[in-house]
Amino acid sequence: MVQSKKQRFLFLAFCLGPTLLVFSVITLYPLVNGLYLSFFEWSGMSIDKTFVGLANYEKLFNDPIIPDTIWHDYFLVVTKVIGIMVLATYFAVALTQFRIKEAPFYRVVFFFPNIMSVVIIGILWQFIYNPDAGLVNSGLEAIGLEEWTQPWLGDLNWALPSLVLPSVWAGIGLFMLLLMGGIMSVPKSIYEAADLDGASEWQQFWRITVPMIWPQIRVSIIYIVITTLNGSFIIVQIMTRGGPSNSTEVMGSYLYEQAFEQFHFGYGAAIGMMILVLSLATVAVLQLLLRRERVEM
Repeated sequence: MVQSKKQRFLFLAFCLGPTLLVFSVITLYPLVNGLYLSFFEWSGMSIDKTFVGLANYEKLFNDPIIPDTIWHDYFLVVTKVIGIMVLATYFAVALTQFRIKEAPFYRVVFFFPNIMSVVIIGILWQFIYNPDAGLVNSGLEAIGLEEWTQPWLGDLNWALPSLVLPSVWAGIGLFMLLLMGGIMSVPKSIYEAADLDGASEWQQFWRITVPMIWPQIRVSIIYIVITTLNGSFIIVQIMTRGGPSNSTEVMGSYLYEQAFEQFHFGYGAAIGMMILVLSLATVAVLQLLLRRERVEM
């Protein structure tokens, strides 16, 4: 009995040990170190650190740019969730429920942006939004809507909304495939029974498809929220660098600016802790709001 317990412990340690080691090195240590640095004033260029206690957090709460960065991040969260989920669900249903011969081809087309680097996507959309020769303004001029043309990434009102389209375009394919997997796992007999009962396709979608694939929908929404709050700064840095006049500054890009451009690593670490807390709080709220009883097939 003792030998059996020891063997189980050794087996679990052998399986989980490498994973825990990698997690500790890549995730846990940077997290703890970031919290530690947030209590210091440090340029990042020397070994000298000055302990300032909660001064960085006091500065955080008094920084006039911080509320704007939070608003911009959550604007991107809401618009990306709505845009990606609506389009991904539509295409997933269309490619599984409708008899489209070219469905395999469309799967590849929609998924293609997901294999592209974010850097390439940002540069590509910079050209698309170019006010002189970009596809957007050229297209508007071609159909006689010259008055609608804008310097999209240079306009205070349009710069932030302009970041939504490339983000949605790049994210549809992955979540479309995830939802397609859920839809294809629903027994066809359920839809056949609904047809016999006279349910319309719209009723079948809301009363059968959505409840059956709710776990996939829930995971997709939470994943989009997490990746946006923690990764939206990449597309911002590439396309606008937070401009014009901080109109596209998000928490991550502001952290990068403070730490790696202004060399305020302590303050940057405090911003990082704020991002962590907001991300955890947002996910916790979503877990409660999106909770549903599992539908048995």
